[in-house]
Amino acid sequence: MTLNFIDAPSPNFDARVGVPDILVLHYTGMKTGPEALDRLRDPNAPRVSSHYMVEEDGRIFRLVPEERRAWHAGVSYWKGERNVNGVSIGVEIVNPGHEFGYRPFPDVQIAAVIALCADIRGRWQIPDDRIVGHSDVAPDRKDDPGELFPWKRLAQAGHGLWVEVPAAPGAPLALGDEGVGVFGLQAGFTRLGYDLPPSGKFDEATQQVVTAFQRHWRQEKVDGVADGETRARLIALLRLAG
Repeated sequence: MTLNFIDAPSPNFDARVGVPDILVLHYTGMKTGPEALDRLRDPNAPRVSSHYMVEEDGRIFRLVPEERRAWHAGVSYWKGERNVNGVSIGVEIVNPGHEFGYRPFPDVQIAAVIALCADIRGRWQIPDDRIVGHSDVAPDRKDDPGELFPWKRLAQAGHGLWVEVPAAPGAPLALGDEGVGVFGLQAGFTRLGYDLPPSGKFDEATQQVVTAFQRHWRQEKVDGVADGETRARLIALLRLAG
């Protein structure tokens, strides 16, 4: 796919703190693409921007140079990194989101996202296990790009992680549970990249991480309950990620 960038510079950026090695995908969560584009370029919103925005028709707007820090992730964490903005590239994908009528992402839009990921990764060393959603890096605040985003298709194109597992029985772990099983679950999520120090108590933070994980890797069941298949997919991803 030929990439045709539309330059739409945003003034909202500053210096990086390191070489980008994380790719964060978002949805815009606004009623229209033009409204989102205006917001990302608003000089009165200095802490709001991204490097790219992909419209539903596949157009790609280039807002902030990759060599600069855009303000897309907010308070966030992945694999020990707490300044995600400083070492990441942010891609906003036009979709009204859960608040304004969440809907499937058009094929032409996803094709553009895949091509953009390939283009970005041609310049930077971004491992598959560092291609994540906004909800992965900020599970207590965000739910984008959400359970309708085709992460499997992205991974099949060579970008990101995906696993398939057979039916996995096992008693679910849920809010209020305690014990070694919860401790192991939390340790697994921490190893994958989430900010979830193991405590052995299935608290609200654990529920938020389980929900974020499901939005990405268990999309047919997003309820914050770690059933057998959710845990099996986590284990399989850890093996895949090494």
